Amino acid sequence: MENQHIDLSVVIPAFNEENRIFKSLDAIDTYLSSKNLRYEIIVVDDGSNDNTPSIVKAFCKTHARAFYTTYGKNMGKGYAVRQGVNISKGYFVLFSDADLSTPIEEIEKLIKAIKSGYDISIGSRALSDSEIIISQPFYRKTIGKIFNILVRLLIFGGIKDTQCGFKCFTGTAVKKIFSKCRINGFSFDVEALFIGKKLGFKIMDIPIQWINSPESRVHPIKHSLAMIKELLQIRWNEMRGLYK
Repeated sequence: MENQHIDLSVVIPAFNEENRIFKSLDAIDTYLSSKNLRYEIIVVDDGSNDNTPSIVKAFCKTHARAFYTTYGKNMGKGYAVRQGVNISKGYFVLFSDADLSTPIEEIEKLIKAIKSGYDISIGSRALSDSEIIISQPFYRKTIGKIFNILVRLLIFGGIKDTQCGFKCFTGTAVKKIFSKCRINGFSFDVEALFIGKKLGFKIMDIPIQWINSPESRVHPIKHSLAMIKELLQIRWNEMRGLYK
């Protein structure tokens, strides 16, 4: 990556995203290149076994601000985001899902919140001003509500939607927070926000536009059970003083 000041780093975890990764990367690069800022797009391949690596590498060859990194095996979304954060250089660091369920243009809302004094701004589907263009199936919404109740009971309250894959941090906050993160799976968002609160960073949730993707990587049973286990692990880590 170029050794220069970077305004915005976009970290994208990717696992078997051959059907949509090119379109998403093209949309992100096209939008950001129209703005007066320096940016980098970091795609972290979480051990894909499809054509995701070759597609991303080809994109990077023709787009100077896009970068590819991998570690060879599937470790989990949280692990992937952590690796991207570790090499990011931006004053703002956004992580976004590869499907762009939240359009990249919504980054303007999140950056505005940080410029107003917040350290972390997170996209939320649960606020009254959120624009849900295509909603999740009923069973996924129900699972999400149950998960949020467990988050409030076991970890912390005050945030209605911890799992929307569109979050922005200052570079300072993201480095301090993710250096303490340990969860590799889908509950990494909860852990990161919990640590952010413990460190005293100011968090604001932002209503965003959201379009459900039918190709969700979250299995309603297997991953839900794993996420509950991760919540218990976060609580156990806190009891052992690992987040100080």
